[in-house]
Amino acid sequence: MTMLKEIREIPDKAEKILYSTKNIKLPTDVPYIGMGSSYYAILAMYYQGIPIKPSRASEYYNYLSQRKIKDLGVLISQSGRSSEVIWCRDLFKRFYAITNILKSPLCVSTNLERVFPLLAGTEVSSSTKTYINTLITLYNGLGVDPAPAVETLRGKMYEYEKWGNEIAGLIYELIITNHYKGCYIIGNGPNIGTVHQAAHILSESTKYPFIGMSVAEYDHGPKETAKDSVVIVIQSDGVSYRRTNKLFELVENAGANVFHYEDKDVHESLSPITSVVPLMFMTYYLSKLLKITKPFTVGTKVTEV
Repeated sequence: MTMLKEIREIPDKAEKILYSTKNIKLPTDVPYIGMGSSYYAILAMYYQGIPIKPSRASEYYNYLSQRKIKDLGVLISQSGRSSEVIWCRDLFKRFYAITNILKSPLCVSTNLERVFPLLAGTEVSSSTKTYINTLITLYNGLGVDPAPAVETLRGKMYEYEKWGNEIAGLIYELIITNHYKGCYIIGNGPNIGTVHQAAHILSESTKYPFIGMSVAEYDHGPKETAKDSVVIVIQSDGVSYRRTNKLFELVENAGANVFHYEDKDVHESLSPITSVVPLMFMTYYLSKLLKITKPFTVGTKVTEV
């Protein structure tokens, strides 16, 4: 029940962060570094053409940086404790931190220039409130007004929950009748971040593997796995709309179980804020059907290496 409660708190927390970050300014053309959900929020901005440089903290630290010190970076860790992000503090003369926990290792550094608190409140399940609040912080800080999407959130939570509950039930039936080979979650542009985030929380919460990828990536090979697979398509009325529809008619005819979600009330550029929420509800209801009582069993919510 904890995860459901946290998802239902999203509109309140989103409105709070919307107004608290309204006038902030984040830099462009610098590294934006995170892991897991924090990294996927960065991708939602990058894949709509905003000039930032996204990197997973682990690869940035071990391979890309070559231990050279840059002037400025933006480090994102919702817990403020993810080891790989903490390691990257020393690779910048100064850095901005985006985190939900102000009293955390990320915020204890002499080269920390500014902290942007996420104001999501306590979160013990998979990243839901913190993910949405990270997106809103990035939108505001990078000069894109997220207010229309935040307003839509409040009015459509019942619809999002209904969709998530129904699709969870359909996938559960496929699982228990052995007509389930696996699940791809597919999207375009800014929703590439969405599909990776959805696959992330579904995998850790249900204990079944889910894979997120772009439509084009799926088209280049994985579509051959169509029979008895589940494909969830996050659609938005952008430049790839026609290709997306054509492709998934093809894979449905090849034996895939295809489910679509499209929020027509939100422009594609802002759709990451709303399109992930139905999948968060689906995560909760599928976990409940599978009788998963603990969200983390192999590890913990925070990855500390």
